[in-house]
This record gives sequence, C-alpha cells and structure tokens, in this order.
Amino acid sequence: MSTHPEMNPTIGVAPVSEATASHQRDDMAWLLRQFADDVPGVLHAVLLSRDGLRLLDSEVDKDWADELSAALAGMASLASNATGPAHQKRPARQIIIERDDCLFFVQSAGRSAVFEDHPGKERGAVDTVLAVIAAPDADAGPVGFEMGRLVKRFAPYMQIPVRVGTGDESR
Repeated sequence: MSTHPEMNPTIGVAPVSEATASHQRDDMAWLLRQFADDVPGVLHAVLLSRDGLRLLDSEVDKDWADELSAALAGMASLASNATGPAHQKRPARQIIIERDDCLFFVQSAGRSAVFEDHPGKERGAVDTVLAVIAAPDADAGPVGFEMGRLVKRFAPYMQIPVRVGTGDESR
C-alpha cells in the first residue's frame, strides 16, 4: 500500500503520533518535491510556518530557505493585515512578487499538526504558508493554479485546510 496521498487518500488526520507525524512530513515533502519537479517554470518550493520558520522544502539550500521563509512569512502577514474596500482584514489568497531574477508566489496552506516540534505551534498545530520561487519568464497562471492543487493535496495532513470563498476571516 502506497503512502503517497494521490494513491491513498485516507492518510493523515491530526492529532497524530510522533511516528505518524514523521511519516506524514515525509509524504508532504515528497509532494513538494514532485510539485517543484513537475510544474514548468518552478525552481523551488518551501512550506513555512506563518511565523517564518521553514518546515519543508524542495531540496533548497537550507540557509537560503530559512531566509526566504522569514521574508515571505512577513509578506503574508502584511497582506493579511491590509484592510480591503469593505474595511475588513482578510487573508490574501495569493501574493505574487515579480523581480528581474525570479517570481515569488505566496499562498496560505492550512493548519497542520504534523510539525509537533515547531516552537510556534498553537493548540497542537501550526499555520502554514506555501512559497514558490519560479523563473522570471514562468507563466504565473499555471503556477498559481498548480499551487492551489498542491494545497488541496496537503488537505489530508491539515487539521484546518485552507478555506476558499467569500467570508474568509483572518485568524
């Protein structure tokens, strides 16, 4: 029996044992690496905590991934604290930063209990953010679409999956 979610959709609902959490982190890491390998234009992907710590990555230099995690979590926080035209704070569905050397994509990924050793966990779970680094000429539409699909594939590992639609409220 495979442990990869697309082959076994019943895997993982928190709270979980330490051994199960480790196994689920491995599955999530595999999904993240597959995403980075399979999506045209994607160079790297990092799953980070909302407080800016790297949780998983697609085989990125660890120091750089830690630096990116801190910076991009800050971007996610800024975006979720900006009031919109209805004078309400709502989390951003996706943030895109365009630079000469790359594109950064940032998107909420849900709350997970599989990172039991994370210092910022709240009520046994950690809010997560998916960050993607793409080539400067990558097609943003397909990259963003595939990020949404990846977040949905993470859902079995989340206590609170990302909610989509109007009426979302920031945590």
